[in-house]
Amino acid sequence: MTSTTAQPRSTGHPGYTLNGLRALETAEEGRSLARVALAAWGLADEAETAALVMSELVANAARHARGRTIRMTINRPADDRVYVAVIDRAPLQLPQLRTPGPDAVQGRGLLLVSAVSHRWGWEYMGTGTRPWGKRVWCELAVTL
Repeated sequence: MTSTTAQPRSTGHPGYTLNGLRALETAEEGRSLARVALAAWGLADEAETAALVMSELVANAARHARGRTIRMTINRPADDRVYVAVIDRAPLQLPQLRTPGPDAVQGRGLLLVSAVSHRWGWEYMGTGTRPWGKRVWCELAVTL
């Protein structure tokens, strides 16, 4: 049910997208996508950080979104940046940084994303006043 596509650009690095089921198991496919993309860009040393971020964004979508599928994206908008995003169909379930208790089993995903990323955020998908979904994204600073 998944498909990977490369998005050619006239300049710069290709971007990659992967459609997958909205399930926790899809996080492994997202980690693989991140590792492959960063290896293709010659950034294998940074791959595990991108894989961690993708995994956390997929897990949040699996737990809090709705709909059958999600879209995972990884791009390199600049030589020193990697962009990781997950699109889901839950525009009203906005990501929130939380401070979980010491015994909490969940709730640390966005704290990890925030800690390792240059910046992160979200945006509505669709037009007008009735968005159909949201994109949760982060940018990672990478060393050349």
